Amino acid sequence: MVESTFEPKITAQSVGQVIRAYLRVLKLTRKPSREEFLTIAKVAGVGILAVGAIGFIIYVLLTMLPQWVAK
Repeated sequence: MVESTFEPKITAQSVGQVIRAYLRVLKLTRKPSREEFLTIAKVAGVGILAVGAIGFIIYVLLTMLPQWVAK
């Protein structure tokens, strides 16, 4: 069996750099306005409905198609 020699080099300096990068991004963020929030919520809702509809159509096809072909 071949042993893996890969060991991630996690140092305090690399962790500190990641935390500083995250803090820099958080400083740039802001609370969305009501209009922005409603637009994002509508788009997300339409996306969820679209994925659900596609999943339902696939489900119906996979359950009903074998019955139609067998006749």
